[in-house]
Amino acid sequence: MHIAILLSTYNGATYLQEQLDSYVKQSHADWSLWTSDDGSIDATLDIVQAFSKGLGGNRVHQIQGPKKGFAANFLGLVCNPNIKADAYAYSDQDDIWMTDKLERAAHFLSSVPINTPALYCSRTLYVDKHDRPLELSQRYTRPAVFANAMVQNIASGNTMVFNEAARSLLLQVDPNIGIDLHDWVTYMLVSGAGGQVLFDLVPSVRYRQHSKNLIGMNVGVMAKMRRIQMLFQGRFRTWNNKHVAMLEKMQELLTPESLSIFKKFAKARQLKGIKRLVAFRKSGVYRQSLSNNIAFFIAAIIGKV
Repeated sequence: MHIAILLSTYNGATYLQEQLDSYVKQSHADWSLWTSDDGSIDATLDIVQAFSKGLGGNRVHQIQGPKKGFAANFLGLVCNPNIKADAYAYSDQDDIWMTDKLERAAHFLSSVPINTPALYCSRTLYVDKHDRPLELSQRYTRPAVFANAMVQNIASGNTMVFNEAARSLLLQVDPNIGIDLHDWVTYMLVSGAGGQVLFDLVPSVRYRQHSKNLIGMNVGVMAKMRRIQMLFQGRFRTWNNKHVAMLEKMQELLTPESLSIFKKFAKARQLKGIKRLVAFRKSGVYRQSLSNNIAFFIAAIIGKV
């Protein structure tokens, strides 16, 4: 299985070399690297060029990003017609991959029929800027299905590896919608189209935490408080607006069950008060933990969903 690594870069010189080195150490060696740079002014491009020269052959490809943020940069890579592979792996510029990341992903993806969308994702090990372990990401155990994907992304994009059938779904996303989170959309479309999603409880990435993280770790009281704050500030509703707009144009790709969930979810957002709460309950959507579900339904009542 040939895997195309999709690396989004932007002024990532500080930690990039360690990430590149972790590709070379992969037990699954059949990969190529595609980097899309969003306008770096540090040594990022030089580091990638030196890495390419050191590898030799034609394994590393550099292109210019759209300069519209990290999600657009990743989706630009996904939609690039020059990239041909059996599977595709999102990669951030500042992490370190476990040596068996691609092997574990390939093992799962090869077990799925070729025409069935499939997505591998996993827990992460949070590390500090010096690669010292902090703690593991959350352990999700409820089913990774569309009813969950509508209201929660359970995995970081830096762990995701998906097959060609999953990529074909992403190719149909309207770029004018301006999706904010490429990984959440990936989870949503694969699960919504009846694909298979594996959330590996074994971490596949050392997820570096530093002052310039765009998302960051999702464990601990403070992390949960930040996400609940975003929920009530309306950011969650903004994301949902875009997801609903996207799925409205892609309804034919959803399974009957997923389509029913989507329509009930979209309708519930138009109601008010207790009627909205009841409608969301009937839609079947859920988040993985009790506290997150409570926060979701409170936000639903006050119109923040």
